Amino acid sequence: MAEAPAAPHRTTGSTLLHPLSALLGIPLDQINFVACQLFALLAAFWFRIYLGPSHASSAVRHAFATLFGIYFAVFCFGWYSIHLFVLVLMNYGIMNMASIPNIHRCLGERHQKHIKGIIKYSFVVAMGYLTLCHISRIYIFHYGILTTDFSGPLMIITQKITTLACQLHDGIGRKAEELTAEQNRLAVKTRPSLLEYLSYLLNFMSIIAGPCSNYKDYIAFIEGRHVHMKLLEVNWKQKGYDRLPDPSPTGAVMYKLCITLVSLVLFLTLTKNFPMAYIIDDEFLDRTPFLTRLGYLYVVTQSAKPKYYFAWTLADAVNNAAGYGFSGVDEKGVFHWDLLSNLNIWNIETATSFKMYIENWNIQTAAWLKRVCYDRAPWYPTVLTFVLSALWHGIYPGYYFTFLTGILITLAARAIRNNCRHYFLSSVPLKMAYDVATWVVTQLAVCYTVAPFVMLAVEPTIKFYK
Repeated sequence: MAEAPAAPHRTTGSTLLHPLSALLGIPLDQINFVACQLFALLAAFWFRIYLGPSHASSAVRHAFATLFGIYFAVFCFGWYSIHLFVLVLMNYGIMNMASIPNIHRCLGERHQKHIKGIIKYSFVVAMGYLTLCHISRIYIFHYGILTTDFSGPLMIITQKITTLACQLHDGIGRKAEELTAEQNRLAVKTRPSLLEYLSYLLNFMSIIAGPCSNYKDYIAFIEGRHVHMKLLEVNWKQKGYDRLPDPSPTGAVMYKLCITLVSLVLFLTLTKNFPMAYIIDDEFLDRTPFLTRLGYLYVVTQSAKPKYYFAWTLADAVNNAAGYGFSGVDEKGVFHWDLLSNLNIWNIETATSFKMYIENWNIQTAAWLKRVCYDRAPWYPTVLTFVLSALWHGIYPGYYFTFLTGILITLAARAIRNNCRHYFLSSVPLKMAYDVATWVVTQLAVCYTVAPFVMLAVEPTIKFYK
């Protein structure tokens, strides 16, 4: 399928900021996205200070987070935001079809099968609805034209729906001895109320750009137990504290905003000047040596990253500003706010293995794939996980080229590492040479793998492979 001709950039949300869009020459949907996230950042600070657990009840905090999230969705996506609300309400109905009280767990297999069936329905409905929206998106927004549209939030909501479904299944439909340590820790033993469910899925901190978080972590945050639970893991008396400290997220937020600003500058300067399409330009291919083509492929792949760094780091900062995302204290007593971080830029740029790279890119999505697919797949977990990832991202052929290639790269990298790495550990120079070589190969392998993801269509992908 060839890429279609360019179509007019369109938005479905508010046109309030259209003058600013025209002034800056930036599409209105992107202006709305950034405006909502910046407003969410301010709202998050206000939420933490004036609607903290000591100032407001959990119900008030849930209601505020939900109403603001709904407003942001409508502002950004207009009437298309109804897709978000329809999916949320459908799956709340499905979840409550498992209406047998917890006390009846003694009935054994019949109840477990009922719960498991409901989990399957939640998964099929959420992924099915998302896929239908991906299909309609091609015709509504035109093939090959990526906009900041409702499918992004729908993808996050799908992650949350399936996450909660699996964790509810672990808490109600399975015995504790059947669970891994992580599944046992995250298991949800009671069904959420409608307000809790809406707040978890539609809260203003994550409605626009995520990330997906675990239901128990979110409820602990709303109820004021989130930071306290992490602090109790440390013996503070040995560190000279008379009482538990009160870690502030302000420093983490400021640091992440600096990364966001740098990413925005790089996006505005690099991304438009190094388009991926040039890598398959006939004149470029005819006149450029092979090694130069590889070098340019690395450059254009690097220039495509800042928009992700910007969106994910800003989303992380919004959650931290609200007081959500505390991950604990390290051995040096430093507080960390990276529970919801979606990437580790240093580890990405210095990755010496394909596994290390993908573990630090879109971290929360990788965690979701592991919890709902990899850890539960009865066979071929690696293949099924990559297939689910491609299906979740959408139906552009380029996605499937990327994720199917990713399966082969993952298996090949694992085999080479297991069979060759030990030969290079005998001395520091050998280990350094191995690290440099694997860094180069990893970065080029990633470039080769993700290029179709950016190109989307079949024709440019095949041309690129050739």
